[in-house]
Order: sequence, then C-alpha cells, then structure tokens
Amino acid sequence: MIHTYKVTGMTCNGCKASVEKALSDLPDVDHVEVNLENQSATIKMTKHIEVKELQKALPDKYTLSEKETKNVFGSENSVNEKSELKQLIPLFLILGYISVASILLHRTTWNIESMMLDFMGLFYIVFSFFKLLDLKGFPESFRMYDPLAKALPAYGWVYPFIEIVLGLFFLLRFQIDIALIVTLIILGITTYGVTKTLLDKKSIQCACLGTALKLPMTKATFIENAIMIVMAIVMLIRTYTA
Repeated sequence: MIHTYKVTGMTCNGCKASVEKALSDLPDVDHVEVNLENQSATIKMTKHIEVKELQKALPDKYTLSEKETKNVFGSENSVNEKSELKQLIPLFLILGYISVASILLHRTTWNIESMMLDFMGLFYIVFSFFKLLDLKGFPESFRMYDPLAKALPAYGWVYPFIEIVLGLFFLLRFQIDIALIVTLIILGITTYGVTKTLLDKKSIQCACLGTALKLPMTKATFIENAIMIVMAIVMLIRTYTA
C-alpha cells in the first residue's frame, strides 16, 4: 500500500535525506520518496503504519501528518485558513511590537518620517536576529523562493548581515537614500519570488523569520514585504521632492 503524508520542518536537501532515512528504517516500509518543494512524503509499506509511529521515527524538528484533502463545500479550506493564521501569530506579534516601539519613540513629536525610518530599522534588526539563529539552515530555506538566492547561493549567507547593515543605516540616519534604494532592490526581488510561489500554489516554509519559527509561505508574507517597499518608495519621494 502507498500513502502520502505532509511533512513540515524541512528546509534543505539534508532535511529531505534525514526524513527519507528515518522512515526507510522502519519495519514494513519498502520505499520512501520525499518531495522537499511540496513538503510531502510518499511511503510504500507492506502493512499500514499509524501516523504516530511514523512521527516517532522522525527527529523532533519534523512534523508528519495525514495529507489534507479538499472539501467541495469549503469547510476544510476554512479549517486550513484558521490553522494557517494561527501559525502566523508570531509574525503578527513581532510586527505589532515593532510598530508600537516606533510610535512610542516619537510619542511627543509625532514625526511620521522618523516613525517610518525607525520601523524599517527595527524591522531589519529584529528579522535578522531570527535568521542568525540558524545561519546554516536559513540559506537553504531562503533560496527555495528568492530568485537571487537560487542563482547565487552565497547571497543567502550574507543576507542576514545585509539586513543588519540596513537596519543600522535607518536607525542611525546614515545614508538613508542608499538604504532605501537597496531595500527596494532586495525586497523587490524577494517579493517577486514570493508572488510566484503563491501563484504556483506551492507549500513551502517562509524564511522571513529564519527557520527558528515554522511559518508557511502565505499572502501575509507578501504583505509584510509590500509594507516595507511602500515605505521605501514614500520616503524616497519625500527625500527627493523636499
């Protein structure tokens, strides 16, 4: 019998090999084929093996579950959307904290431009921190959807440090015009990759917060990048029209 399962937590070919080996070592398993891009595992077994037994064979960082099927009445999709939103709570919390911090820093002057610059600076610093927690795994996850990281693997390794530099530029008000242009370029490239992934309806992990937090690639990821791009455009317009 052949069954296909959803496996989350995989970020690279090393993860794929680890999952395949762990499942292949189980008794009654004839063959295992893991699809990294679709985050799935197809298992050929001589007799049925419970999901909990398959999960026990895997390292803790991976989660195996039954492949979800679509319901024509839409109820299953509704459950999936709620589950997806629940996974995105850490992202929303972090963006909320950054927004509140940016506002409180200028609560007496209410300088919108300064608020935006501090938001962008804190955004880069905070998000780079999560990427640095797993600098080895981040590049593999990032290049699954970022076009430049796919073409130039070294870019994924230096990207967190680029974010740190840009964050400091914004917070220290140093070479802001250059930081804004670089922001438009790198986030524009990433947003193109995110958009293509969403249109292709691929199920992959978002690397915006590194691999420490397992976030699905969703429309929220597109919106997150879009906010930064819009801010950069607004600030550039204000800079060169002032």
